[in-house]
Amino acid sequence: MSAIASLFQEAARLAAGFRQAAPARHVPTRGYAASLAAFDEPLPAASSDMLDVIRQLANDAEPGLHATTGPRFFGWVIGGSHPVGVAADFLTSAWGQNAGNHTVAPAAAAVETVAARWLLDLLKLPAESSVGFVTGATVANFTCLAAARGEVLRQVGWDADANGLFGAPEITVLIGDDAHTTVFSALQFLGVGHDRVRRVRTDPVGRIDPAALADTLDTVSGPVIAILQAGQINTGAFDDFAAIIPLLKAKGAWVHVDGAFGLWAQASEKTSHLSRGIEAADSWATDGHKWLQTPYDCGYAIVRNELAHRRAMTIAASYLPLAGEGERDPSHYVPELSRRARGFATWAMLKHLGREGVAALIDQCCASARLAADLLAREPGIAILNDVALNQLVIRFGADLPSEEGDALTRKTIEKIQADGMIFAGGAKWRGRNVLRLSVTNFQTTSDQAELAVESIITAFRSVSENSHPR
Repeated sequence: MSAIASLFQEAARLAAGFRQAAPARHVPTRGYAASLAAFDEPLPAASSDMLDVIRQLANDAEPGLHATTGPRFFGWVIGGSHPVGVAADFLTSAWGQNAGNHTVAPAAAAVETVAARWLLDLLKLPAESSVGFVTGATVANFTCLAAARGEVLRQVGWDADANGLFGAPEITVLIGDDAHTTVFSALQFLGVGHDRVRRVRTDPVGRIDPAALADTLDTVSGPVIAILQAGQINTGAFDDFAAIIPLLKAKGAWVHVDGAFGLWAQASEKTSHLSRGIEAADSWATDGHKWLQTPYDCGYAIVRNELAHRRAMTIAASYLPLAGEGERDPSHYVPELSRRARGFATWAMLKHLGREGVAALIDQCCASARLAADLLAREPGIAILNDVALNQLVIRFGADLPSEEGDALTRKTIEKIQADGMIFAGGAKWRGRNVLRLSVTNFQTTSDQAELAVESIITAFRSVSENSHPR
């Protein structure tokens, strides 16, 4: 037992050291090739000392790690893995529970029951909804759309869960032109097809055009699944749920919302107007490892129709215990049987932050994003291409230059920002143009950190501009 205590203490020491250093560095010092070389060796023939293994792992891995937990990491929509969630995750690993059902891990099932209720309350979603604790928004979308597929076909007399899709009535899937790629992946995995969709025109910031949707609905018959969006991945824009969902409901559609990060707008009075009407949907997908700041491997599939959810996901076998009255079997709501007990970290973060703390965290990130946008927009040659209503910035460099020159300047500026290493942010394409995208999702990103990020971006832009267009 003393060896185990020493091992766990050393792992905690190494973990704390990494986290303490994170604010000072935001890019790896080793890329993939160098990282592979550090780890590449033949399979060891003999065993190694436990402490030596953990120390070598940290020594060889850390140079190839992004400081995604740091306050100036804006590359993707990534939360900061709050220390409370990490500590709960340490315990989850040490406890070694299989959260497959309520008998093999009673505490894991119980904490999911409570955390699910808290999530629905916090996100202002129907209390009767069921919640599946999944790996992330990709699998959350998959799970919700599996429930949708089964239910819309069941309504026309087809049991997709028993009979598959061979010979089934055709499902019309309506989706905005600027939907996230993971939704298309979910449709692919479900056998619906990522290209067999009816794409609906969107506006300049990626919202579905209600008039275009109404025109499309006039041409649709039979089972319908509609996929809406809370938080477009580049602009942060929300579909107009209050206007769109009634149109879809009149057609008998199942309405699913991909809210990987945007669904958390519901938790703050300052941002909930963006998602007005979202509670009228049938299912919602979101992440815990974004704005709730849980460690990775944490997302939520939320379905209003609990029975449809269970029909799509339940795994039954004679050796598996049945849930009794008032008992919740976690495996009825996710595609896995053996899985991590994700509810512990979720419970810990909700317990730690509370309703007010989650709202304050979201407000802080959004305020920091708006501050960054305001400061950057003052710099000649830099343009903010979106209305920063949430936490996403779309930035264009060389705004006064022809398109190709602006693309080149934007690309070089991004390379310079990443090379300087004060922040990490990545590029994207938006409306055919190269842009820098900032996602402010970390609990440590205060106004001071936003100002440091802006200074870094402007310094890189000026340096690249001077080299590209010397006086």
